Amino acid sequence: MTVQQPAPSFLASGAGQPPRGVKLDLVDLSPRAGQTLARSRFSTSARFASRALVPALLLAVWQASSNFGLVAPEVLPSPAEIIAAYAELIRTGELQAAIPASLARALTGLALGASVGLVLGLFAGLWRVGEELFDAPLQMLRTIPFIAMIPLFIIWFGIGEQAKIALIFGATIFPVYLNTYSGVRGVDQKLIEAAQVFGLSHGRIATRVIIPTALPSILVGLRFAAGVSLLALVAAEQINARSGIGFILINANQNQRTDIIIAGIIVYALLGIAIDLVMRVVERLALPWRPSLVLA
Repeated sequence: MTVQQPAPSFLASGAGQPPRGVKLDLVDLSPRAGQTLARSRFSTSARFASRALVPALLLAVWQASSNFGLVAPEVLPSPAEIIAAYAELIRTGELQAAIPASLARALTGLALGASVGLVLGLFAGLWRVGEELFDAPLQMLRTIPFIAMIPLFIIWFGIGEQAKIALIFGATIFPVYLNTYSGVRGVDQKLIEAAQVFGLSHGRIATRVIIPTALPSILVGLRFAAGVSLLALVAAEQINARSGIGFILINANQNQRTDIIIAGIIVYALLGIAIDLVMRVVERLALPWRPSLVLA
């Protein structure tokens, strides 16, 4: 049974339309609406529970294997030992100093690489001369694994911060370039023809039609580049690191501290998840009109 709320005074008086500035909120108070809301909350909780189920089971199996001696502690420490390693790193202040140093490297290289990749992608996508100048060389360079460039970067930039940032920079150019170029070239030609019919100049067509239409592809490239920056960071911090998570891993390897090595690897993974979540938020804010279709 649907409960009807009393009509507002302006409707009871026969005015017919609400005065300016008055907003009508139609609230469905029927039992069916309450059941729908409860079902939605239950499905959200069930999704979170299902996502956490597999990691929780893996941790339980991991801990049980360590407790029953199925795995040697020096090969794979238990989760309790990993937590103790985090407590040690926090107590000594190493973890608090390492995370900002590693993030600074990753974000600096990502910002430089993404900026260059975006500019080159737009230039090659919008103008034929840009494609002729940059596309072929970049397509050849992207096939080279960035890890193979480490010896060359050491020769060029030494073993300081410049070599680390240059490695991340070189790794993050290509995802942004490829997705930007593909997004610009994938714009429907009919949209451009319609803009020309309305008399828009080439500059306004680029800024009002082509770039907004290609924005989803550009953001995918940025998100992919953010993940690649973490992969390049892992390799870069093996180059004579004096700070950062890589420095902790190098010291742990020399001291044969498997628990600290695994703790550092988990920190890399958590940083990757955090950066990906930030990029998802940026994508949602930049594309509020984009529907999120999820099949049950």
